[in-house]
Amino acid sequence: MSWFKKDLTTLAFLWRLERADGIALGFTSHDRDLVRDGLIYRSAPGMLPSAIERTDGLEASSLDLAGALTSDALTEADFSAGRWDGAALWVSAIDWNDASAEPVLLARGELGAVELKAAGFSVTLRGPTAVLDKPVVEETSPECRASLGDRRCRVDLAGRRVLANVVSGADEAVTLAVAVASGLFEFGRLRWIDGPNAGLASMVVASAGAVLTLREVPAFAVTGAVAVEITEGCDRRFTTCCTRFANAVNFRGEPHLPGNDLLTRYGG
Repeated sequence: MSWFKKDLTTLAFLWRLERADGIALGFTSHDRDLVRDGLIYRSAPGMLPSAIERTDGLEASSLDLAGALTSDALTEADFSAGRWDGAALWVSAIDWNDASAEPVLLARGELGAVELKAAGFSVTLRGPTAVLDKPVVEETSPECRASLGDRRCRVDLAGRRVLANVVSGADEAVTLAVAVASGLFEFGRLRWIDGPNAGLASMVVASAGAVLTLREVPAFAVTGAVAVEITEGCDRRFTTCCTRFANAVNFRGEPHLPGNDLLTRYGG
């Protein structure tokens, strides 16, 4: 990092953003585009970080970023739709005058709450140590705390996903080209494969034949037939876990634990 000691600074910041759907974007504070590791870092929109402090402590670290909204990179519609929720971010410093110089990683983490402003946005970066703020021990609950198919539930989702076409949408309700088993996909997930909502997902709260009711209205209007993937759901009850999935051994709840009403019970 000898380029840090030069009398004439050739320092530039790099921001690499990766969304959950695999889309990666790069931005730089330099006045022209830069290419590093096959990714083009655009000089616009300009992004400004708050003061960056590197420490070896375990306290939760955060970083505030501000930037501009552009029609082809960062749009208000994408932020509002949640495309950038939980996106990974790496902030590095490089010598823009030397393509062979190794970048210096300054900060990394996930995007937190995004605040939209006039022609711009601000966001807080949650560092890796932010996970230390989470509770160590889970609270008890009669319902399962795992998600269907995750590493704690262990139910195999192979054969429990269906590819279908959505032909129309009205508010939270979407209509499929073919009917599916009623109730099978309640509390499951619908993921948009193509169309304007591609990459987004929503919980299914009810299903009846070819009509699915989503938890929220799709971020973008449904026009024409678009492909979706629907995954079965679970209501997290112990009875369902036993009878439908035969997975009682992995149930992550306490259905038989006495509740607070035990203190108010009386004989007769």
